[in-house]
Amino acid sequence: MPFPSVLLLVIAMLSVQSGAALAKQLFPLVGPEGMTLLRTSLGALILLMVWHPWTEVWSSQKLKRVGLYGCSLGLMNLLFYLSLQYVPLGIAVALEFTGPLALAIFSSRRLLDFLWALLAGVGILLLLPIAQIAPTALDYRGVFLSVGAGVFWALYIVFGKKAGEDSHGGKTAAVGMVFAALVTFPFGALNAPPALWRWQVLPVGLGVAVLSSALPFSLEMMALKKIPVRTFGILMSLEPVLAVAVGSLVLREFLSFNQIMAIGCIVVASLGSSLTSQDSVTPPP
Repeated sequence: MPFPSVLLLVIAMLSVQSGAALAKQLFPLVGPEGMTLLRTSLGALILLMVWHPWTEVWSSQKLKRVGLYGCSLGLMNLLFYLSLQYVPLGIAVALEFTGPLALAIFSSRRLLDFLWALLAGVGILLLLPIAQIAPTALDYRGVFLSVGAGVFWALYIVFGKKAGEDSHGGKTAAVGMVFAALVTFPFGALNAPPALWRWQVLPVGLGVAVLSSALPFSLEMMALKKIPVRTFGILMSLEPVLAVAVGSLVLREFLSFNQIMAIGCIVVASLGSSLTSQDSVTPPP
């Protein structure tokens, strides 16, 4: 396994979590809806400038597929940022991870995969407010919003695979991000504080867009050229662990023993699903 490619992938995951941590720190200023608007809108502008999707012919059928992919991406980001108001970053990422994990497991339908599903279910149960003792108990709103983000992550993978079948990956991502910006704009415009429209916010919003979208997308594409897709899936399973590390170092979010065990169950389930899968794991489009 080429070490430089693995390093690129680790940097990409750290970039995503650093972008999420920076975004959460800005919630008092622009709110999660406003932050989602900034990330998707500025991310769309960056990808449009990089990939020039107008050089490709877009049929109505192709636009419909890309539209579903982009709307799923936008709602996934919106629910994820909303969840960060109520739960720590590491827990939000772990719960969001259950969406693509469930998609991989139930697409296979082997007996072993249901074992991984059971392990992930144990992790989710350990994170539910009823399984914890105050003051460590999580807010149920954050739990359900994180799981909702995971549902849209699974849809994003399904629709992204269909959207990218006959299109250039970068161009598809650019147009998809435009749809993501369109679907999240009303939430940001209606619910965000007035500070969202100050020009001083733009550089920070641009930093979140670069850290969360443009930089990791580019690094992942470079890494995938050198490592197998299955290995990509295995390494991506470690993302909740990196989220816990970034959350504790940057946001000072320290988790209880039960919460760490719960995240461990979800990570092991994801690793097991990737290691024992018969087919190649589908990477993010």
